[in-house]
Amino acid sequence: MSSSSPSPPAPAKATAGSNAERSRHHNRKVVLGYISANAPAGRAEIARASGLSTQAVSNIIADLEADGFLASQGRRKGARGQPPVQYAINPDGAAALGFELRPDALFVTLVDIGGAVRHSARIPLAASGPAEAAFEIMKAANTAIAQSGLERSRILGAGVVMPGPFGIELDRGSEAELHGWADTDPAVFLSNALEMPVIVENDATAAAIAERVRGVGAGLDTFCFVYFGTGLGLGIVARGQVMRGAFGNAGEIGHIVVEPGGRPCECGQSGCLEAYTSRLALRRMLAEAGVKADSAAEIEALHEAGAPALTAWLDSAAPPLSRAIAMLENLLDPQAVVLGGALPDRVLDDLIARLDLPAASVSNRPDRKRPRVLRGVSGRTTAALGAAALVIHDTITPSLEPS
Repeated sequence: MSSSSPSPPAPAKATAGSNAERSRHHNRKVVLGYISANAPAGRAEIARASGLSTQAVSNIIADLEADGFLASQGRRKGARGQPPVQYAINPDGAAALGFELRPDALFVTLVDIGGAVRHSARIPLAASGPAEAAFEIMKAANTAIAQSGLERSRILGAGVVMPGPFGIELDRGSEAELHGWADTDPAVFLSNALEMPVIVENDATAAAIAERVRGVGAGLDTFCFVYFGTGLGLGIVARGQVMRGAFGNAGEIGHIVVEPGGRPCECGQSGCLEAYTSRLALRRMLAEAGVKADSAAEIEALHEAGAPALTAWLDSAAPPLSRAIAMLENLLDPQAVVLGGALPDRVLDDLIARLDLPAASVSNRPDRKRPRVLRGVSGRTTAALGAAALVIHDTITPSLEPS
């Protein structure tokens, strides 16, 4: 038996590049994406992995270094002859803003291209219509950029996540929905306000992306993310791709009926999941008991104190959520269902512990290596982090077909 040390893991494969001049933008993403996954890396290594010529890689690296995206790491030690110069992502070279707009609050993050969070904040909102939200987003962006130490020219753009549905207003008066946006294209409106490119995404989908980038979804190709905002949303990742639906509204899980004839819901139905298992439902149950808790910190304090009203909500929320999870499992066959968002970790842990998942599910497999339900680790800024990650992903990840 050999006593030699194990071989290092193989580097991530690069998407194939193209030497055509029309594909220069695509090739920049190929090089950036490879270095992001395999830093430090040299020109010849990148050329071999991407199919680009060494000269093309050299030209692209020179441009990326001049633009501040890459930084030289010196020459590789121990290599024969003239060691190759190694390159890595320069975290000060670029960053993206991420916003989560809720009816009662705005979350903002600024994430650099190396993945570090440079700024994070929660801003309470008295109103969340287009004019009011744009004003607060502009103020929050200026503060984030100033505190990050980066120049505004280094900001690639902003991702903004909002609770659905998109493109329609259901006039159901829900506290979990944004009102006044039905006739406004949020991407165009906010891009004009911020004077930078803006990507708009469903909040639960963005949260799922964040959890896949830096959370428990990192090793999962197919999973569901049940997102606790004010209401309840669902992000779906299938074989590494997010499922958005025809109009970006896939995942409206909050208004699936899980208790026929049950509690009345603002949407006009009775027995919706959101009426039992959401932060909105929790706040109402607490209010009925004469307890007010608007923030995650206040909810966490009640949980630590063993507040009876909070315990009652956990007991009432778990059964309908168990049925909804079984429905997701049988419909989508995920590797796991992840719970995360605005609720404190310990509250989510207790909710998961109370679940009674049906045995009649395709996810109830004898070869299962992880629990059917996991708690996310990205915390209350999950969706805002996902919004920033969308912008960075668009910058460093090439599409399958070069444009």
